[in-house]
Amino acid sequence: MDKLKISEIFYSIQGEGPFAGFPSFFIRLFGCNLNCSWCDTEYAKTGVFQLKNISYVLSLWKKNYPEIPYITITGGEPLLQKSVYKLMKVLLQNNATIILETNGSLSLKEVPEEVIKVMDLKTPSSGMHIHNFYENLKYLGKKDVIKFVVMNKIDFNWALEIIEKFDILSRCQIYFSPVYNKLSPQELAFWIMETKKPFKIQIQLHKFLGLK
Repeated sequence: MDKLKISEIFYSIQGEGPFAGFPSFFIRLFGCNLNCSWCDTEYAKTGVFQLKNISYVLSLWKKNYPEIPYITITGGEPLLQKSVYKLMKVLLQNNATIILETNGSLSLKEVPEEVIKVMDLKTPSSGMHIHNFYENLKYLGKKDVIKFVVMNKIDFNWALEIIEKFDILSRCQIYFSPVYNKLSPQELAFWIMETKKPFKIQIQLHKFLGLK
């Protein structure tokens, strides 16, 4: 199938992940299988969507942003739609650099190896941590990212235990993000420094810039 349920397509500054700060083309797919307590894109689950062909998405990118290689496929949860795999393959064939943002509850087995995977491991404050699919760790490499969104010290300490239990630092990059307006970035930065580990803090740059 070549059709996708799309919540929105937009052009903005990437605020998170390995290409934070770069102008990027965003494809936000509709639908999500989780219900995080601090979700900031609820509209991608309960709002409206448009049904579009993959060829439409490709032409929109190539016509309007031909010199922008960075494409973020996000949601919702993009892996709920089977057509996303063809979308990724088509974009890769057209020399895109793809970041897939996924909630970590669905298998990454069929995701092309070239795709940069930014996968959440949901923390206790999300209410969704029981859905973490730890088998996905074997599909991650040094270019990929595990992201922990933390609201408090309980979340942070839980994340440290998970990192050690699964030896995640040897597999991929580890990012920590504070829940927006719930935990100060400064406090999270101090916690990270106290670990003396090479973790990265990210602060949703797009929100500080007043962008989508």
